[in-house]
Amino acid sequence: MNRFKVIIGYIKPYWVFALLNIVFNVLSAFFALFSFVMAIPFLNILFKRQELVYESMPFAFNMEAIQHNFNYFLSKVISENGDGPALMIVSVMVVIMALLKTGFKFLANYFITPVRVGTVKDIRNKVYSKTLRLPMSYFSNSRKGDIMARVGMDVNEIELSVMSSLEMVFRDPITIIVFLISMFVINYQLTLIALVLLPFSGLLIGRIGKNLRKHSMKLQTQQGTLLSILEETLSGMRIVKAFNGERKMTRKFTELNQNFSDTLSRVHRRRFLASPMSEFMGTLVMMVLMYLGGRLVLNENSALDPGSFIAYLIVFSQIITPAKAFSTGYYNIQKGMAAFERVEDILETEVKIKDAVNSRPVRDFDTEVEYRDVSFAYNTELVLQNIDLKIRKGQTIAIVGKSGSGKSTLVDLLPRFIDPKTGSVLINGEEINKFKIADLRNLMGIVSQQSILFNDSFFNNIAFGLDDVPEEEVIAAAKIANAHDFIMETVNGYQTSVGDAGSKLSGGQRQRISIARALLKNPPILILDEATSSLDTESEKYVQEAIENLMKNRTSIVIAHRLSTVKYADEIIVIEEGRIEERGTHDELIRKKGLYAKYHMLQMV
Repeated sequence: MNRFKVIIGYIKPYWVFALLNIVFNVLSAFFALFSFVMAIPFLNILFKRQELVYESMPFAFNMEAIQHNFNYFLSKVISENGDGPALMIVSVMVVIMALLKTGFKFLANYFITPVRVGTVKDIRNKVYSKTLRLPMSYFSNSRKGDIMARVGMDVNEIELSVMSSLEMVFRDPITIIVFLISMFVINYQLTLIALVLLPFSGLLIGRIGKNLRKHSMKLQTQQGTLLSILEETLSGMRIVKAFNGERKMTRKFTELNQNFSDTLSRVHRRRFLASPMSEFMGTLVMMVLMYLGGRLVLNENSALDPGSFIAYLIVFSQIITPAKAFSTGYYNIQKGMAAFERVEDILETEVKIKDAVNSRPVRDFDTEVEYRDVSFAYNTELVLQNIDLKIRKGQTIAIVGKSGSGKSTLVDLLPRFIDPKTGSVLINGEEINKFKIADLRNLMGIVSQQSILFNDSFFNNIAFGLDDVPEEEVIAAAKIANAHDFIMETVNGYQTSVGDAGSKLSGGQRQRISIARALLKNPPILILDEATSSLDTESEKYVQEAIENLMKNRTSIVIAHRLSTVKYADEIIVIEEGRIEERGTHDELIRKKGLYAKYHMLQMV
């Protein structure tokens, strides 16, 4: 119930449309009621039981005055023209009432549409925005496919299940209340009996609905797992084929798909149970009322006449439809709540990497970067231990070490992708957590081993993150990065799409586009995370030349496996099991004959 209140909270910006929906639903319910109540005079005229009224009452907005004056009008028509014209008048009035009822129902649905669509749009925007603000550790611990399922399919499920039931939430209670009041007016005894019987069916449906929510949660989780397997298969298709893994992946997917299908069958069967069960319970209550009401009509001393009793049954039958829709909607809401719980898991995830309350802007890098007694751990696994390091403006610092020694973790602390467990990182002598994150990251350009490109044009990939960039600046950056020539060889030049993740380009070409992107940003601090390690010799030559152009007049932090690319660094830092084991220039470390000299000798063999 609390989560449903949260979803209802998203409706607040659209309260005007929701209010109009309620108003038109009320009008639709009233005209529906009047069209059914018109059955009483119709039947009374047909069976010669219509009492003739010869005097009118002063007009007033109450049932007694309206009914008396309508009977007076019919009596006048019957007296002057007979029963036929009176039946015609009643029939025409029923048609007019039905027209008004359906017209107001259309208007109610018309104004609920922006509420439905807008609410889901806002949820989707909020989830996507929150996803962008989540720490990098969240994505390391989660399946990409499961996150995609939550942002995509689970939000769609909220629209299909919960938002589609909004019409029921705003419309059906109003219809039921209006019809119940009219039933009390016609005969309160039968209505009290109905109010005793109907809650039993509601309790029964509610118990089944609770079970549905549990199965729906399981269903959404399995759906996310399926999407994860599909995403992994598509991303690793080359490996799957190279290692003849088709049979293994097919078996894994088939088993998961079977479990998903079994859960889906249970969910559908329980949801399909809602409609027949509510219909059966409605029929049961209807027959009880018909039996008891029939006995009242047969009793000559009863105030309930046949016409009123039939009208009562017609009105009660119209309560069954919204009650049935209400029960079906309850099932849908339970299914949608399971999806919303998964979405809410993203929305409620704490964003630990965020601007401090009194964070300040930072525009320039003036003096140095400093790591002061920094330690970091993933959960309980210590990755960095007591790191002390200063990088002065204009220096090139190389970081080398075995895989898993903590090199990438060390540089991830600088743009605050992660925060240290102990110690602090400083720029210009101030702790970086005192600066606005966006300003801090504007000081840095990052080129990683894996070139991240988007399915967009060369121009937009190079200008990513910047607004209103002149084309000549993009071209200038591409020329310095040795990318201009191969871009111009494509069909549409800078407006050519690079394909999904740059699939139309070679590794070296993708890397040069990444370097052009960093060049265009023109950052004072440059982070190169093994930018050439996965390239062939020819590509490395072009990329290395582009990197040298990029590093000019900048403070550079270079992570590299190939020691030949860092021998000219001002200082080389050797990381071993999260600690700084050695530091110095290339020549100093070679003479020291320690870890660096060992790595160098192994690569020279």
